[in-house]
Amino acid sequence: MHPVNFDPTATEPDRYETPPARGRAFRIGIGGPVGSGKTALTAALCRALGDEIDLAVVTNDIYTTEDADFLRKAGVLDPERIEAVQTGACPHTAIRDDITANLDAVERLEDRFPGLELVIIESGGDNLTAVFSRGLADSQIFVVDVAGGDKVPRKGGPGVTTADLLVINKIDIAHLVNADLDVMTSDAHRMRGELPVITQSLVRTPDAPGVAAWVREQLAG
Repeated sequence: MHPVNFDPTATEPDRYETPPARGRAFRIGIGGPVGSGKTALTAALCRALGDEIDLAVVTNDIYTTEDADFLRKAGVLDPERIEAVQTGACPHTAIRDDITANLDAVERLEDRFPGLELVIIESGGDNLTAVFSRGLADSQIFVVDVAGGDKVPRKGGPGVTTADLLVINKIDIAHLVNADLDVMTSDAHRMRGELPVITQSLVRTPDAPGVAAWVREQLAG
């Protein structure tokens, strides 16, 4: 059953319990709407962290392997460290409702690289309700961008209000799309309480230093 829940802080339905983290790679999920910059952020994190952390990536696309192909062509990781999942339906079905395909992909990577410390699981583009099951991701990043309008953070939804980190992306083009960045950040903090918010431009800082530092904190914690 998938009961309707209009509480913007609720992450239900999630039928999976959080598995023990000991003895396996830490998993960080990256989700957000189409075009918000999830794949670009994933590539930036691979560049920033690949030399210091033993990591791999799982991508999700509905019908293609386009995001995985992009990462492989960009040369951000050994191609063997990138697994692609084709969800066949809205991506939230594979990151929240039935996480089997993603768990299988993570397991293949862990078997292939026994010392793996981190797996980044990138969701395909979805909406503001799309969050990762805690059975799949230990922590999750939700990415929105200024091109979606400065109203996006105050619209809420579990992606905005409950993700461990909210990233407001593409701030370098805010003036071109008439997005008020001050409004976006203040609304984001109001909706999220104490949960962190990072604003970034991968044009200005292509190695995503703020998000990379946050990832390091998750691994150290």
